This record gives sequence, structure tokens and C-alpha cells, in this order.
Amino acid sequence: MSKSIKTGAFAQDIYKQSATQLEELDTVRILPDGRMFAYAQAGASDLAAALLTISAAPTDNAKDETLAASAAIGDTYLSVTFGTAMTADYFKDGWVWPNDDTGEGSLYRVREHAAGTTAVKVYLKEPVRVAMTAGATTISAVVNRQKLVVLSTFAQTAPVAGVPPIAVTAGYYFWNQVKGPCVCLVSGTVVIGDQVGQIATAGAMTPLGANDVIGSLGVALKVTATTEYGLFALSVPGY
Repeated sequence: MSKSIKTGAFAQDIYKQSATQLEELDTVRILPDGRMFAYAQAGASDLAAALLTISAAPTDNAKDETLAASAAIGDTYLSVTFGTAMTADYFKDGWVWPNDDTGEGSLYRVREHAAGTTAVKVYLKEPVRVAMTAGATTISAVVNRQKLVVLSTFAQTAPVAGVPPIAVTAGYYFWNQVKGPCVCLVSGTVVIGDQVGQIATAGAMTPLGANDVIGSLGVALKVTATTEYGLFALSVPGY
């Protein structure tokens, strides 16, 4: 879970979107009424209000990658050769870690990196704690959970990210709800107390059953018919 928690001085209103990033991605904001939101960025398509979103699908080109130069304790970057060209700051606010050989078991937050494929310097938000060896250590990386989120579909390719309280323009930044009372589209009639998840219709909550593929996302607080918008005690795993 890659997030920081703030208690005040937020730069963006809960019900506003922004073309520019005003908070660190996955910053958690808790309202006085108990609802919890995480700062997010929409992906390549517009997002509708009250429909479930998921994280960007992990890329296979950031798994078991080559460490191009050894990293010593105290270094502030890792030199990584990716399987394909990465755009600048694709992994910003995400995570990078040595998944095999020397240094394995450590985890680092990404501060920034340039575009490229070979020997890309991935700068870290904290120094290297365990030395790593070029040609032996392999590296994996993942984008921030709330970066480039998209509409949730039945074929889950990434973790659930939350429910936008507003319509969001592609590429814009917004607050994605992850906990507390939340309105969301319904697929299949739900009754009070039903455990719900996203298993039938894109973006919609459905009563859990034999076809559950992602686990519970909360509990129904009101009887709601299919295709209507119901009230749920939302609880996105990891928050």
C-alpha cells in the first residue's frame, strides 16, 4: 500500500478535479464523517461518478529486470534496464524492489526517473539499505495504485482502486473513495447486509456468491434493485 496520510491543508476539494497534480498520489484523506479518499489520477478514458475503478495493469516489462550497475548502501537511485522503453516518471510514487539475489526483501518508493530502456536511473525517496549486485540482482517495479486508474471490469487485471464521487476527465487528478458510506451502481438486487463485490457488470457492485473473483468490497446498507445506485459501506482492501 503506497500512501501517505494528511490531516489538513489539502490543495484540492473532494468534489473537484484538476488537470495538474496537487497532492502525492495515494495520499489518504479522511473526512469528519468517516469517509476515506485516496488521491488518484484517471487513465486514458473519462471516468463516470459512482462506478468502481481499478489500478493500471502491471507491465511485464517491470518484472525480473536487469540491475545495470551495482548499488551500494546509501545510494539514492537504482540503474535498471527495462524490457521496453518507459516513459518519464511512469513509476513515480510507485514501488521498486529487488526480487531476487542480493538485496532481496527490501522495498523502495520511487521519486522520479527519466524516459528510456537501458540503464535508466530510478531515483528513490529513501537511500538504499541493502547493497545490490549488477548482473545478479533482478529488479521489479509497480506503478502507484492510484495512478492511471480505469473502469473496473469482470476480467480483473489489477486491484480495485476506489469509487470516484464525481465524473473525471481522462488524465485528471481526483479523490477516489476507498472507505465509508458510498453510492455505487448496482448489478443484481442487493439487500441490507449483503457482502458485495465487482463480479458481473463493469463498475457495479454485485452480491457475492460462487462467482466471486476479487473478494468483498463492502456491505449493502439499503435494498437496491439492479441498474439503480445503492448505498454501501465501502471497504477497498488495503485501506
